[in-house]
Amino acid sequence: MASIIVLDDVADAAIMIKRMLSRLGHQVEAFTDEELAVEHVRQHPVDLAILDVKLLKMTGVEVLEEIRKISPGTRAIMLTGYPTLETARQALQLGAREYCVKPIDREELEAKVAAVLQE
Repeated sequence: MASIIVLDDVADAAIMIKRMLSRLGHQVEAFTDEELAVEHVRQHPVDLAILDVKLLKMTGVEVLEEIRKISPGTRAIMLTGYPTLETARQALQLGAREYCVKPIDREELEAKVAAVLQE
């Protein structure tokens, strides 16, 4: 299965996603701190990064940009409670494959994760 990180400024949301995807057999690490998530990718390359757009110190798009520098092959799914065309465009330009709007629907997220990992 895949190695995945989840980065969300709300710990409960990150843990919920970690539990969902771990049940499917994925190795999932959850983070609420942007720098720790990026450092994890630096030390342990991951297949997929699931990133909230609104974070505390950086945006999810900025984190994706940093991850891309370290690990260009890492795929990404963006999460947001505030979808905008501009954010979607930026994320897609940096290679995000999917977008999920909060609140997260388990079946939708699982389907999008499966589809992105098959690309």
